[in-house]
Amino acid sequence: MRTASRSSNILSSLFFLSALPSVVLGDSQILSTAGFTNCLNNGSINVTQMNVVYNHATNAIDFDVAGTSASEQKVNATLTFTAYGKQVYSKDFDPCDPSTLVQQLCPIPAGQFAASGQQTIPGEFAKQIPAIAFNVPDLDGVGKVELKSQDGQDLACVQSNLGNGKTMQNVAVPIVAAAIAGAALLVSALSALASGGHPGSANPSPTFTETMGWFQSMALNGMLSVNYPSVYQSFSTNFAFSTGLIPWGQMQTSIDNFRNKTGGNLTDDNYQFLRNNVTLVQTDGQSTNITKRGIDLFLEKTVLFVRDSISTNVNGSSEGTGNGTGNNSTSGNNKESLLVHGIQGYVEELTIPQANTFMTVLLIFAIVIAGITVGILLFKVILETWALFGSFPKKLQGFRKRYWWLLAKTITNLILLLYGTWTLYCVYQFTNGDSWAAKVLAGVTLAAFTAILAFFTWRIWSLAHKFRRAEGDTSALFDDKETWRKYSLFYENYKRGYWWLFVPAIVYMFARGCVIAGGDGHGLAQSVGQLVIESLMLILLLWSRPYSLKSGNWINIVIQVVRILSVVCILVFVEELGIAQTTKAITGVILIVMQSVLTGLLGILIAVNAIVTCCRENPHRRKRKEAEKLHRDLDTLTPLDARNSLLMDPTEAKKFIPAPTTTKSPLVSPNPMAAPSNFSRKGGYGPVAQDQHGLMSDAAPMGGHDRSVSPAPWDEEVGREPKLPDLDADTSYHRGRW
Repeated sequence: MRTASRSSNILSSLFFLSALPSVVLGDSQILSTAGFTNCLNNGSINVTQMNVVYNHATNAIDFDVAGTSASEQKVNATLTFTAYGKQVYSKDFDPCDPSTLVQQLCPIPAGQFAASGQQTIPGEFAKQIPAIAFNVPDLDGVGKVELKSQDGQDLACVQSNLGNGKTMQNVAVPIVAAAIAGAALLVSALSALASGGHPGSANPSPTFTETMGWFQSMALNGMLSVNYPSVYQSFSTNFAFSTGLIPWGQMQTSIDNFRNKTGGNLTDDNYQFLRNNVTLVQTDGQSTNITKRGIDLFLEKTVLFVRDSISTNVNGSSEGTGNGTGNNSTSGNNKESLLVHGIQGYVEELTIPQANTFMTVLLIFAIVIAGITVGILLFKVILETWALFGSFPKKLQGFRKRYWWLLAKTITNLILLLYGTWTLYCVYQFTNGDSWAAKVLAGVTLAAFTAILAFFTWRIWSLAHKFRRAEGDTSALFDDKETWRKYSLFYENYKRGYWWLFVPAIVYMFARGCVIAGGDGHGLAQSVGQLVIESLMLILLLWSRPYSLKSGNWINIVIQVVRILSVVCILVFVEELGIAQTTKAITGVILIVMQSVLTGLLGILIAVNAIVTCCRENPHRRKRKEAEKLHRDLDTLTPLDARNSLLMDPTEAKKFIPAPTTTKSPLVSPNPMAAPSNFSRKGGYGPVAQDQHGLMSDAAPMGGHDRSVSPAPWDEEVGREPKLPDLDADTSYHRGRW
């Protein structure tokens, strides 16, 4: 029951993969071997060539076999097929038996021998091959042929992988991924233009840096020294471009020549050898168990025993039978198997020799820098030419004045983006490279990149300390336009209180690269180390939530969670844990689905951000318009205007109302000896007047019985009107006494 359940699970996974569009995987129905390896040392029979191709449309098998034998002898053969580590078919047969006659093996001649031809499988056996076998990409399977003497002694053993020509490594996938990254870069540029370089403005997530960082994570997941399912090994190579690995034959030939002149060993580590002579066999770097790419859920209960046309060659003499098609054999595809693992297995899947890895990344980096430099300088020339014949927009004045700083900032941004993978390739060059010049270049560039990032880190921390002492906080990192223009690329998407988080991010990239490159060949150590690093970064993100936009926090947390889940899945592939191959295959499919879904979601979010950026009004421009409108309204306000008290926000108006320039009149005359001032009729103290009338000249007298009629005013000299004392020295003291 357990076996049936496992078979059901794996068939479900295979069915999912077989449902992928034929434009990606193809629609041919051909099964073939690719490469072989001898699995018996010091055998008396040595196979030097083996190619087999089965065409399901014609039920025909074309084969091409060659080897050497120490003596003429009769043999018994055992044909075995395994899929995902489980044996699905095994058959013992005698090549000399009439029912299973294989003439070129009955008997095996002494010396060199070769046989090629075509055989047809009966229809009843061809129908037993499931259709899914021709549609599932990159499934693990091994076909093995063992030859034994009549007394049971082992004479030869050869095994090969089987494939249907379909693979998850497809040129369309990196093109789509590069288009997503390019769209993210375009949206970030549009967002920067929309903000007008306003200090403190953040780009919407996912940014170009976040997108490329995710692609790099998927690429690095395929570089560990574990026993990957072939389907995931091929899938991860689609994102190698994000780490600087781009296959280019002429470049590899040039690097080979450079290595040859600087102490490199090109015997079996060069581009032509890798391309023409070997087939890669992925291992975990420690065990000798070979898991080869292929598919063999077919040929169950089938044997190649129907002879149609066979051509043989024994010690240089050839003969044929039937309608031979030996001239159409696949001898040109004969390759030996090369056992690879880890970083070597990853880069050589791209036809890049492992010793050429660092130089490839260095040249790609140099080409990108050269392209950026030429583009910026060309735009500068266009602006200067434009200035000679007319005026261009003011927004381009800043570029015209600071184009060198823009170039330096772009290069620094690229260094920050590639620092983690650059560390990985440099450490790998130190431990596995064979060219002294390449090692020197690796050391110089890694030291230079580290020094550049260290300088900017020191500079930003110094400015932050300076602003904190002067203003009490570090807001000037975001508010000061010049500081923002120079250093914002390190912290532009963070909150004001978490500007320093770029430092743990740099340390995270450096540590991850060192663990993967330094632990090459030790898959368990690599996986555990990477799991610890990714977990620490997730804890930091959950604790701080440092991004200024909520969307940025959630998107980066989700990406980090998927990174951790990916490493957990990779732990399943570690050979030391002894997990069944079928479980590994299912885990590989789950890993592909999980990472593909997240990649698709990032692409959708980038498209949404593009639409929002193009359609919404620039918030900084809106604030400027509101401020200008408020100034215009203040110019037309009057004291009786209702807007002055009802329609205007007092807190906003205070920002723009100028301070009063007039002074109030004094309550008391500055000269107490002067004549008294008149009380203003308007309810205030008016200016000092020259009127000599008393303060109570109009008041009624207190005497008299008829209160209805006021008596005549008193004499001015002896009246009861209060007066200020006359302090003149020449005036009598008794003047004015009652």
